[in-house]
Amino acid sequence: MPQLEASPEIDFHSETYRDAYSRINGIVIEGEQEAHDNYIQLTELLPQHKDELLRLSKMEGRHKKGFEACGRNLKVTPDLDFARNFFAQLHHNFQSAAAENQVVPCLLIQSLIIECFAIAAYNIYIPVADDFARKITEGVVKDEYTHLNFGEEWLKAHFAEAKADLEAANRQNLPIVWRMLNHVAADAHTLGMEKEALVEDFMIQYGEALSNIGFTTRDIMRMSAYGLSAA
Repeated sequence: MPQLEASPEIDFHSETYRDAYSRINGIVIEGEQEAHDNYIQLTELLPQHKDELLRLSKMEGRHKKGFEACGRNLKVTPDLDFARNFFAQLHHNFQSAAAENQVVPCLLIQSLIIECFAIAAYNIYIPVADDFARKITEGVVKDEYTHLNFGEEWLKAHFAEAKADLEAANRQNLPIVWRMLNHVAADAHTLGMEKEALVEDFMIQYGEALSNIGFTTRDIMRMSAYGLSAA
């Protein structure tokens, strides 16, 4: 990915920027915390993968600390209440699936949706980030691809029996992503991140993940359309 210089017109220390950053920073911190907790919870559903899942959860914990440092660097207090509300629906759906020992929806939410959402956001953010945050985010995004890969590999190995559950979980959860993107579009714009670019990058990451698991191009186009009208 080509490295671009931060846009010169962005004033990282303006009140407008820092206000928007408080919510975006809260979202990435809470997103990493959600991921940390989800991977630990997945050890109960996939005990044979416990060591790998615990390794992934620890990486998410390190990412959280990195993004907390990004906020401190700009003297911004992350809006964690906003962030918890932002993730509330995905959090609820993950917890509901986990309570019923449904591995497939849990992996779709964490290993596909949340990871692809994170990768897309970080890819679009890196070119417009301040120097400190750019270095942190470049390191994080490399790790996220390995997290995405865990879910892809498990679902690929169990594709035949998981396909129907994946399609159902996609119908339930993908529309939530579009609402999340709309909810944060104005703040993202203030940081130099355009919603159209976020949607495009997410669709690329998510489509590639579905393809790697075993879905056809026709399947992916149909699955990707759920809720897209809200984007």
